[in-house]
Amino acid sequence: MAELRDVTDKTFSTEVLESALPVLVDFWGDHCAACRQISPILRDLADTYDGRVRIVKVHAAENPSTSARYAIRAMPTVLVFSGGEVVGQLVGARPKAAFVEAIGRVL
Repeated sequence: MAELRDVTDKTFSTEVLESALPVLVDFWGDHCAACRQISPILRDLADTYDGRVRIVKVHAAENPSTSARYAIRAMPTVLVFSGGEVVGQLVGARPKAAFVEAIGRVL
């Protein structure tokens, strides 16, 4: 299973906004049970969509600039980027099908 790449305030622009591929960004936190719940789903999807979609994670508290820029208020929040723009958002624990649907919209 793939490990999800950690993205920081410093690397967000390069890793997400300038990516040639669509990117799912998981904003998560240490004490978030729902974040732990969706993590295996996102790792599985990273394997499934390898080379077509990037899936990365941002620790919301450790990266306040990026979290503030995208008004992250609840965790987990998964933003879907395409061409450097937010094109989708999922908040809270969601079933795998919800993430598959979000990916399908950008492929």
